[in-house]
Amino acid sequence: MSLHALSPTASTLKAKLESFVNKRCIPAEKIYDEHISKFAGADRWTTDAVPPVMEELKREAQRLGFWNLFLPHALPEHLISNNNNDNNNYVNISPSIYLSNREYGILCEVMGRSSLAPEACNCSAPDTGNMEVLLKHGTREQQSQYLLPLLQGKIRSTFLMTEPDVASSDARNLETKLTKIIEGNGRIRYTLNGKKWWSTGAMDPRCKVALVVCKMDYSHPSCAAEQQLNAKQQRGHQTIVIVPMSHTGIQCVRALTVFGSDDAPHGHAEVTLNNIELDETAVILGEGRGFEIAQSRLGPGRIHHCMRAIGLAARCYELMLERTMQRRTFGKFLHEHGSCQEMIADSRSDLEAARLLTLACADDIDQLGAKGARDKIAMIKVAVPEYTSRVVDRAVQIFGGAGVSSDFPLARALVGLRTLRIADGPDAVHKVTLAKLELKKAKKRMQSKI
Repeated sequence: MSLHALSPTASTLKAKLESFVNKRCIPAEKIYDEHISKFAGADRWTTDAVPPVMEELKREAQRLGFWNLFLPHALPEHLISNNNNDNNNYVNISPSIYLSNREYGILCEVMGRSSLAPEACNCSAPDTGNMEVLLKHGTREQQSQYLLPLLQGKIRSTFLMTEPDVASSDARNLETKLTKIIEGNGRIRYTLNGKKWWSTGAMDPRCKVALVVCKMDYSHPSCAAEQQLNAKQQRGHQTIVIVPMSHTGIQCVRALTVFGSDDAPHGHAEVTLNNIELDETAVILGEGRGFEIAQSRLGPGRIHHCMRAIGLAARCYELMLERTMQRRTFGKFLHEHGSCQEMIADSRSDLEAARLLTLACADDIDQLGAKGARDKIAMIKVAVPEYTSRVVDRAVQIFGGAGVSSDFPLARALVGLRTLRIADGPDAVHKVTLAKLELKKAKKRMQSKI
């Protein structure tokens, strides 16, 4: 079966999605940017700053069947029932079709062509990853309180992992602590303290919940037994908890900029967590299960990121082709110059290599699960941002001064793709993972020859 193959139903949906992205989302980008440009300073993180055109696109996406397409399987019955009983702006939270990771990856490429399309379809990060965590690992209560409104698109969320004071690519370095206290009556409570940054979406006025990666702290005298049991563990200390953004102990200190842009009204924040009191209902899956949860979150998420990156780069490539046929230098159209033809050929090759590698990875996840596809998951995280960055960089070069301006999507695309080489872990970490897996397979082959 071809990696590009789609069922007739999925193929029809793809065609409709392409029309929605090209005719509605891409033209709306200018309207979106013009609206947010009217606000300055702290006002850029207010409800008024959220462009109304986004809600229009969301309603249209719901009507056309593009809502929550990332969902891998049917939702629990209690969520369906609770949603049906919600008479306040009812939304059908189930997707119009359930897709494999490979099929959804193909649609992700279409959505990636516009910066607005993923959110319009309720398929944008970090919400999809957080929803997947809650769907797979959340309790019934956690799902009803937080997953349901996320599926409805009524709220947004953030994922707090990276910290400013340590190298967060090694999760063992994290310093945010979840101190456990066992009271005399056996009741368990926790206190959360720490500092996070690059908390995508935390500044968004629609963001109502944070998933926080922290390290278990059993230093309280009531936890003497846990101190001895966990003394030699490091990775096992990682835990993920749910914190409402309305909690008085959580504070967005400042908005961070990415190459000078604050990405309002969604953005990225530095966040402090001060003496946040939590109980057992805030813990996802259990103490020390954070690494397991994070890994289950990142597998499909990397497919989404990479295929959206390919869609964005493909849009820039098409703009580059058009530019070469419109502009002339030294008596020739740009596409008639040998150097330009070389850039076109290299870009087409990079795009196809990135696409095929990512779809092969998605197919492996479908067939073998994320664990069985670890090698390709590491490959695409390194290769795809590099390949797509090269494509966009060539487009910028062809456009000249216009390429680094805000008149075209090229400069913003280049910034986003460069950032992707750091997001979810830097290239070096994934290369180490891939190398170890390859060496392990090589040792097995060598032993089989003995």
